[in-house]
This record gives sequence, structure tokens and C-alpha cells, in this order.
Amino acid sequence: MESNKKQTDSGIEIKNVYTPVDLPEHAQEIPNPGTFPYTRGVQNDMYRGKLWTMRQYAGFSTAQESNQRYHYLLSQGVMGLSVAFDLPTQIGYDADHALADGEVGKVGVSICSIEDMDILFDAIPLDKISTSMTINATSFILLALYVAVAKKRGIDLKQLSGTIQNDILKEYAARGTYIYPPRHSMRIITDIFEWCSTNLPKWNSISISGYHIREAGSTAVQEIAFTLSNGKAYVEAALAKGLDINVFGKRLSFFFNAHNNLFEEVAKFRAARTIWAKMMKDLGATDEKAMMLRFHTQTGGATLTAQQPLNNISRVTIQTIAAVLGGTQSLHTNGFDEALGLPTEQAATIALRTQQIVAFESGIPETADPLAGSYFIENLTAEVASKALELIQQIDEMGGSVAAIESGWMQNRISDSAYKYQKDIESKDKIIVGVNEYETEESTKIPIFKIDASIQQAQTEKIKSLKANRDNALAQSCLAAIAEAANTGNNIMPPVIAAVEAKCTLGEISDTLRNIFGEYQA
Repeated sequence: MESNKKQTDSGIEIKNVYTPVDLPEHAQEIPNPGTFPYTRGVQNDMYRGKLWTMRQYAGFSTAQESNQRYHYLLSQGVMGLSVAFDLPTQIGYDADHALADGEVGKVGVSICSIEDMDILFDAIPLDKISTSMTINATSFILLALYVAVAKKRGIDLKQLSGTIQNDILKEYAARGTYIYPPRHSMRIITDIFEWCSTNLPKWNSISISGYHIREAGSTAVQEIAFTLSNGKAYVEAALAKGLDINVFGKRLSFFFNAHNNLFEEVAKFRAARTIWAKMMKDLGATDEKAMMLRFHTQTGGATLTAQQPLNNISRVTIQTIAAVLGGTQSLHTNGFDEALGLPTEQAATIALRTQQIVAFESGIPETADPLAGSYFIENLTAEVASKALELIQQIDEMGGSVAAIESGWMQNRISDSAYKYQKDIESKDKIIVGVNEYETEESTKIPIFKIDASIQQAQTEKIKSLKANRDNALAQSCLAAIAEAANTGNNIMPPVIAAVEAKCTLGEISDTLRNIFGEYQA
């Protein structure tokens, strides 16, 4: 890159100075916040009316240990829970499965049955706390478990609020925790949409995720282009099933990343809202709320460095400010030690305090869309939107996201961007403080949170006990009912809920569908 030429991380050239001539056409007519196409925010008063939901993503080891962390976080001012599941849970294996060996409880909590789910949310009022679950291939099972626990406690399901990520397309494109082939997975997702629209009116039945696309190495422009294309694919699948876009459209939410390039990130969030509103209108939405892009943000895990880890507090602060200036509805801030391991309690607390300081000390939330009208921000918002729309059009010409993923096109674009970013770091065209510049001899000793390996044995014993003490004839008939629904095209949610109530395990339910749908091979 020329020494005097500056670009955003997406390669958008930045001018030395911006003036009124750089404002996009019709910039004077950009509608107020809360008005279509929601460039400036989805509520007219934004955070003056209600702050974003402050979440802390947590889950590790056993349900009991994670439950203790949730109670601690709630006591510190967290407004909603965000659950991380271990890899076996994410890909449909119980803790006693050979492929779960060494992974139980490592990157999230191990959940195998309704007994685990009951413990995970012990003494937590499910009708008062919003719960987000980062789960995709097995999202229908975790939702069923959550519903079963609520029913057991006599809670009105219409009072449950929260989100399941349930975004399988980005798993094929960027992350890899898929089970079934794409078209079978899409069928499960539309079953969830259908069931939730009737039974869980306050529940977000999908969180269409750009976060993991960005973590895999995409640019900011690719993050929103690929995410919104995936969102379009889900909407089209739901419409093909005969669902009402004005009903299920209100329960769609998004999940984006926040990186360090402050102004590009703000422009990205504003552009995403604008594109989605117009896209939903073109797909037939007439209800304003069905056109609003509401999103959760997590600060960038890939931006955290193991070198000089305390610097990550500054990075997370910049990313928090970007998310709030960009109008997020919900936010998780990463712990400074997460490049080394799961966050310690101290790191999680500092991360939460970062949100609280921005909320109550910075003055940023006091007016909606405070950067609106900036020559630079308005120009950059239009540039990001234009480049994202070019990519969306290319995907449409291929036949949509599923086709773009099946051909490998989307994965290759992400891989190319990741490669370029790494080359820029190695050539020092991109400076990462403490990594390729301003390095020091490491002297800071950061305590690392470690998971006790013995929990796998404990979980295995629990599964053995569960199966020995349940009504096994009932469990088998419930699994047979799931197979029947899968084969006949009936909605799978009712038999899955009945199965978890009968103490069928996550692995048993996943395997029942593996036998029918098969497994996806990349």
C-alpha cells in the first residue's frame, strides 16, 4: 500500500478530508431513527428509552458451575444470559460418545439431557430473564430442553424471551459445527420458525450470524453481505413453507462482530440496517417491525492478542463504542484473557464494567445516532452498503446463499480475505500493537482459567444413571415419533419436546435424525 494511501480493513479508500460534496445523494433526507429504512436506528429515541441489553457470554464445565457464574453475572448487573455450549453439545454428541473425548466442558457447558438443563437454569426466573443460546446444528434440541424446563416450572411459554442462534448456513461457510446436509438443516430451521411463531411469540427463532464469518477472516463488507444473503435464504425458505413474513419477520435477529476500525464498524451497522429493511420490503413485508434489523454484537475475538493481553481492554473499549454508536440492541464484551483461555471471573467483570462505563459515563447513549451527518460517516455508510450490495447481487445470480456455499464460493472469498489480512500483518502494512510492533519481553503473568478433565467421567455417569432410571419404552417411542415426523414432513418440534421430557438425550435425538438425513461432508 502506498505510504500516503489509507484504506479501511475492507479496502475502501479513505480521503484526507471530507466535505459536504462527499455526502451521498439524498443525505439531507435520511429519515429519523425509528423510520424506514432504519439507517439511524430501529427506535426513535434509541438508548434514551432503553439501554442495550448487557450480556456476558458464559458456559463451561458442568451445568452446576455455569449456573454459579450466571448468578454471579446477574448480581453484577448483567441484564440477560448468553450461553456457550461445548463442542460435543454443538455437534450432537453426548458426553459419553467416543468423539466427545477430551472436549467435554472445554469451550462451553456440557448439556446432554433435561437434567443438565434444569441445573443450568436453577433458581433463574426464565420468564423474567432473556436467554441467548449460541447453538446451531442442535438448536432445536436446546430450545426443546429450555421449553421443557419452563413447562416443568409452570411458566407460561408466551413469557419466554431470548434467542437461539440457529444459523446453520454460516456453519457451512465459516465455522464447521454442522451435522446434516444444508437442505435438511433448512427444513429444521423453518420448522422452528413455524413452531415459535405460534408458541413462543417473544422468542427470536434465529440470530443470523456475521460474527463467525468475521472471525473466520472476512472483511466488514463481506460480513454484512454474506450474513444478509443468508438471512434472505431463511426468509425465502420460510415463505416457501407458507409462513407469514409479517409474523416470523419480527422474530428474526442478527449477530455481528465489532472490530477495531471504529468508523467502518459504525458504517457497517448503519448500512446493514438499511439493506435489510429494503430487502424485507422487496420480499413482501409490510409490517414495520418485520423490516427492522435488530442485532446483538460481540466484540472481536480474533482481534484479541495473547501478547500483552491487558492491551485487549483498550481494544474491547473501542469495539464497545463502535457497537453503541452503531445502534446495537444487545452486547457481549470479551474478557482481556480470552486469547489464552476461557475468561476468569475478574476478566468477565472488567468486560461488563466496560459496557457500564460507556453506558453511564461516556454520554454516547444520550442521543440517537450521534455520528449522523458526519461527512465521513455518511459517505462510508453509503460505500459499505454499495460494496455489500454488489456481493449480494453476485450471490443472487448463483441462486442464493445455499448454492454459493455448496459451490465453495463464499468460503473461498472469506479465505482470500483472511490470507490477505495475515500477509498485511507479516509485512507490517497492518500494525498490531504488541504483535508486530511495540513488542516487549513478556513479564505479565495472567492467571488462566482451567477446566477439570474429570467432568467427562462425571457426565458419563449421569447419562448412565438417567438411562437406567427413565421409562425406556417411552423414550424409544418418542425417538420413533421424531423419525416419523422427519420422514413425513411434519413439524419436528412437538415430538422433540416430548422426547426431552421423556429424558431422551441430545445424542439420541441427533442420531435419530442422522440415520434419516445423513451427515454433511464438506
